[in-house]
Amino acid sequence: MADVADHYQRLLADCYSWMLGDFDARAERERAFLEQCGLRAPAAGAGAADVALDLGAGSGHQTVALVRLGWRVRAIDSSAKLLDELRRRVAGLDVVSDVVAIQDDLSHFPRYLDGPVGAIVCMGDTLTHLPSAEAVRGLLAGARASLAPGGALVLTYRDLSRALEETDRFIPVRADDERILTCFLEYLPEVVRVHDLLHHRTSEGWRLEKSWYPKLRLAATDVERWLVEAGFSLAHVASTRGLVELVARSPG
Repeated sequence: MADVADHYQRLLADCYSWMLGDFDARAERERAFLEQCGLRAPAAGAGAADVALDLGAGSGHQTVALVRLGWRVRAIDSSAKLLDELRRRVAGLDVVSDVVAIQDDLSHFPRYLDGPVGAIVCMGDTLTHLPSAEAVRGLLAGARASLAPGGALVLTYRDLSRALEETDRFIPVRADDERILTCFLEYLPEVVRVHDLLHHRTSEGWRLEKSWYPKLRLAATDVERWLVEAGFSLAHVASTRGLVELVARSPG
């Protein structure tokens, strides 16, 4: 069985930020979105309630956004390469930051908490990296138990429940003079096998790296229901740029 962490280690981590385009522009979009969702940090001195968790932090787009909104951040990701980049990004900020980068499976986040937190974000397409729908429900329950009253859980992910067909399963991701990244989607009942094909230009011509990993097929309606069952109230439900957006609040 292919492993998400292994796929990032062997292929995707080295081209992750390149794949997503301009880092600063994306971090600013995330900051604006989170602020629109009411995720500005409480006043300094509020204790654990001014801590936010970034689950599946990657190279730090959401972490940087949270720092700029005043949060102290615990950033969790399985990729050492991406966390190294995140640390460099945070070190280059023009604001004072309190960020702890943690290499671990994102589902283990409760072990790194000293008390309730004010916000938890799991953005990009990270939620689909979990191994099963039951694991997703467990993460939602853990988030509910870890949030301070009125705290927010922000999820964005790609809804893969509707299968693409034939040549629509080939997705051009990004290309320039040195690299070309294409993915191919193989639909199974509960997961999609995402096959990444990365061409590098070398002195001897183009070289191909290839790997695949599974992503969950999570229907938005199911995740909404699981949030309510976990005790959240839904504050924002939308679909933007191909991503489902869900903001849920714990009882205040």
